Amino acid sequence: MIKRKTKERGMRIILQIFLFLLSLIIVIPLLIMILGAFKDSTEVTAFDLSLPDKWLFENFLVVFEEGNLLTAFKNSVLITLFSTGITIFVSSLASFVIARRKTKLSQFLYYFFFMGTIIPMQIMPTIRLFTVLDLYGGYVNVIILYTAINIPFSCFLYTGFIRGIPRILDESAFIEGATTIQTYFYIILPLLKSCNITVLILLFTGIWNEINIPLYFLNDPTKRTLPLSVYQFFGAYGGSNWNLVFADLALAALPVIILFLFMQKQFISGLTEGAVKG
Repeated sequence: MIKRKTKERGMRIILQIFLFLLSLIIVIPLLIMILGAFKDSTEVTAFDLSLPDKWLFENFLVVFEEGNLLTAFKNSVLITLFSTGITIFVSSLASFVIARRKTKLSQFLYYFFFMGTIIPMQIMPTIRLFTVLDLYGGYVNVIILYTAINIPFSCFLYTGFIRGIPRILDESAFIEGATTIQTYFYIILPLLKSCNITVLILLFTGIWNEINIPLYFLNDPTKRTLPLSVYQFFGAYGGSNWNLVFADLALAALPVIILFLFMQKQFISGLTEGAVKG
C-alpha cells in the first residue's frame, strides 16, 4: 500500500512538472508580448523576457489613436454579443427539445447538428448567397454566419447537459399546467447556468479572436473588428515597431483574459458537469 501511494505521488509530481513545462509554450510568448508592449522600438527587437529600461505606457496611447481601436472595439462588442446571445438562446432551446423527445426527428436533428461541427464553411458560395439576399458587407451577415457556425457544437454541449437533468422536473411542471416554453424558461434555463457560462466563454473567445469572417464579409473599413484592426496594424508597423504591435495585441486580448479570469471556475464546472451528464 505504501509503495502504491509513493508511486502515485511520484506520477502526480511528474505530471505536474510536464504540465508546467508545457504551459511555458504559452506563458513565455505571452510574457514577451506584454513586456515588449512597454519597450521602445529598439529594445523590443531582442524578443526576450528582460524588463524594459523605461516603461513606455504611451505606446498604448499611440496604438489607441493610430489603430482607431475605439471603433473596432465597438464593432467587436456588437458582433460578439449578438452572435453569442442568439447562439446560446437558439442552441439551448433546440437542445431541450432534442434531449427530451425520443423521436426519429429529434435523433436526426441531433446527428444533423453533429455533422455541422465537422463540415467546413464554403466562403465563395456563402458570399454569393448573402449578395443575392442583399445582406453582404454588413453586421447582419457576419452575425448570421457566427450563429450558424457555432450552433452545432453548442447544441452538442447543451444536449449532453440537459439529458442529465431529471425528467421528473418537466413532468411536475406539466402537471401544474406549464407549457413547453414555460418549462424551458422557468425550470430548465436556471439549471443551465454553468453550461451557459462554458458556452459563453467558448463562443466569446472564438468570435472575438476570429479574423477570416470579418476579413471576407465586412467590406466597410468603419465596420472592421478588433482582430482585423490588429491585422492591418501589423501590416503597417510590424517591420519596424514591434513594441506598438505588442501593445495592440495586448489591448485586443485584454477583454477575453478578463472574462476568463472572472468566470474560470464556472467554465471548468460546466465542462466537467457536461462530461459526466452527457
